[in-house]
Amino acid sequence: MGSPPLVVGVTGSRRDGSYTRQAIEHALAAAERAGADTDHVDLGSVDLPLYHPDRDDADSGDAEELLARVRAADGVVVGSPNYHSTFSSTLHNFHDYCGYDEYEDTVVGLVVVAGGGTIGSPLDHLRITMRGVHAEVVPEQVGIRNASRYFEDGALTDRSLAERVNGVAEAVVEAARRRDLADEAASPSADD
Repeated sequence: MGSPPLVVGVTGSRRDGSYTRQAIEHALAAAERAGADTDHVDLGSVDLPLYHPDRDDADSGDAEELLARVRAADGVVVGSPNYHSTFSSTLHNFHDYCGYDEYEDTVVGLVVVAGGGTIGSPLDHLRITMRGVHAEVVPEQVGIRNASRYFEDGALTDRSLAERVNGVAEAVVEAARRRDLADEAASPSADD
């Protein structure tokens, strides 16, 4: 196998002190421990205007650079807060910019963070929309209910939840490695 897989975390929250951002940072640390290189697209700190299909790339803020970062990924861990039983408008706006070029044959893991108890619908919606752009969504996913109870000083403090977030990241890294090996096996060798 060639170079380590690249796993990009996408944080779909704009809130200062975002628990979603902290969960994605935790996932990226787990991906690094599993042998991946990582990058973090924090949508709360970028210039990304509301998607408009007729807007030129030059007028789309950081969109072109952000899309290139996702296209370069072997795996992506997408995180969103729960807003009204779905994923955030921040993440939805970014996802509107994305398409097959960004996600086709890319492994994706899902994380949803809620201030209350609803995480099922946002996870379902993310899975459906990611599969809609041909991402390979791993079965492992995690929803963190009542998030303020489980984070302290930027760290996920609940052992069971931390292990589940680790599991999502590890599944993304492993699936990306399997995909890379399958691609290598399907490629003609230099001797052919």
